[in-house]
Amino acid sequence: MGSARCVLLDLDGTLVDSQPGIAASCLAALRALGHEPGDALDIKRFIGPPLEDVLRALLATYGDDRIDEAVVAYRQHYGKSGLLGSEPYPGIGDALRAMRHAELQVYLATSKREVFARRILENLKLATYFDGIHGSVPGGELDHKPELLAHILSAYDISASHSLMVGDRSHDINGAHAVKMRGLGVLWGYRSRDELEMAGADQLVEDAADLARVVVAMLNG
Repeated sequence: MGSARCVLLDLDGTLVDSQPGIAASCLAALRALGHEPGDALDIKRFIGPPLEDVLRALLATYGDDRIDEAVVAYRQHYGKSGLLGSEPYPGIGDALRAMRHAELQVYLATSKREVFARRILENLKLATYFDGIHGSVPGGELDHKPELLAHILSAYDISASHSLMVGDRSHDINGAHAVKMRGLGVLWGYRSRDELEMAGADQLVEDAADLARVVVAMLNG
């Protein structure tokens, strides 16, 4: 498959707006550890990195370092109800259909637990567009984007030069470049144009309606 054209897609902030569910589960985790965060807590700026990094930043404001306990509480809440609070961005379904029509291989590459990502895509009727769904796994070896992307490239014998990573955070762009892939930044997600430009995104796309066209053009170029 080395010469097949492949697109690897982030989930949160790229395909789906998962902020309501993530925020609810972060609040539940903090409360489970005895803290009293306000409902107005701004979670948006934390979404994207591995969960441990997100909870470490949130707990730091309380001088609390019980990250493992917070992770357990978060995943308990998220698996029960939080993951259902995800909605695809307008135009994403059409973009995925267009990528398949263009005969691209389509893979999910998310820092979210793979089991949760699969349930989200199945719940939203999007799972069938993917040749593979990949995320973090128990044990932590795929928590970070470079390791995850390297795993996907190896598992499917994908050529980095014939593939593209799409995401809304610097982690996605940096991860792509770490494995010699190009990185396409989307501007409807959780972070700014500045973050993606500073990370060296190879190109940016402003509207999901243009996503498939830009992906195909980059892979054909």
